[in-house]
Amino acid sequence: MYLTNDNKKSFKAIIILNEMINGTHQFQTVANGDDSVLEPLFIDLMSKGYMTTSGMNYQVTASGRQVFDTFMKRYTEYLKVYDIFSYVDLEKGEFAFERYFDFETDDAWFSYTDNERFDDLRIAVAIFKKVDPAEIVFMSFINENRFDTTSAGWQMDLVSDNNWSEIEEICNAAIKPEEVGEDAMVDMINQGTELMIKLMQEEENQKQGGNNFGGGNNGEIIEQETVTYYEPYYDPYYISPIWLVPLFLW
Repeated sequence: MYLTNDNKKSFKAIIILNEMINGTHQFQTVANGDDSVLEPLFIDLMSKGYMTTSGMNYQVTASGRQVFDTFMKRYTEYLKVYDIFSYVDLEKGEFAFERYFDFETDDAWFSYTDNERFDDLRIAVAIFKKVDPAEIVFMSFINENRFDTTSAGWQMDLVSDNNWSEIEEICNAAIKPEEVGEDAMVDMINQGTELMIKLMQEEENQKQGGNNFGGGNNGEIIEQETVTYYEPYYDPYYISPIWLVPLFLW
C-alpha cells in the first residue's frame, strides 16, 4: 500500500491549510453546512498544534504555516525536478520536454504529449530516490486543480475515497524502477537533470527577452546561479533534505 491513512490525513490537511492561508474561506468553530464533514480533521490539527481558534474561526498556527511552507518547497521541487519525467520515450531515450518551447499553445503541447510512445516515469524516479510516490501523485493532482475549493461540495470530495483510491491505483499501476533497470534509471535521471537545467536557463532567457543590458553578463550570472543551485541533482541518487522530514506528526 502506497497511500497510508496518515498520508491521506496529511494531504487533506494541506488542502485545508492552503485554503486558510491563501484562500478566502473562513472555517468556523461551530461548523455548519458542508464544512461539518471536516470537523474531525480540525480536531486533529488542533490537538497537534497546527491550528488554533480566534473568536468563532479556526486559525493556522506558526507550526501549521511551517508545515505548509515545507510542502510548498517540495511542490516547487516537484514542478522543477520531477515533472520533467512525465513523458519519456524509453525506447528512444527521449524526453517530450526537449521540445517544450517549440509549442505556442497548451493545446499544441498536450496534443504532442498525448502519444502512447511516452511513458510516465515520475513514480519510478520518486521510488528510486526514496521519495513518497503517493505525495508525487498528490502534487500532480494539485497541479491539475483536482482539489478545487471553489466548487460546490468540495469538502465532501476531499473526505470521500474517490481521489485517494485513484492515487493508490496510479501508484500501483505506474512503471517501477526494477522494470526499467538501475543503469537505465541512472541514465534517465542524468538526462532529465541536464534537460531541467537547460529548460530553466531557456525560461530565464525568455523572461529577459534576450536582453544582456548592463555589461552583457546577465545571462551568464543566471546560468551560473541555476547550475550551482541544482548541481547536487547531477547525482542520480541525491535526495533533497526537504523530503526527509515528515510533514505532520500525527
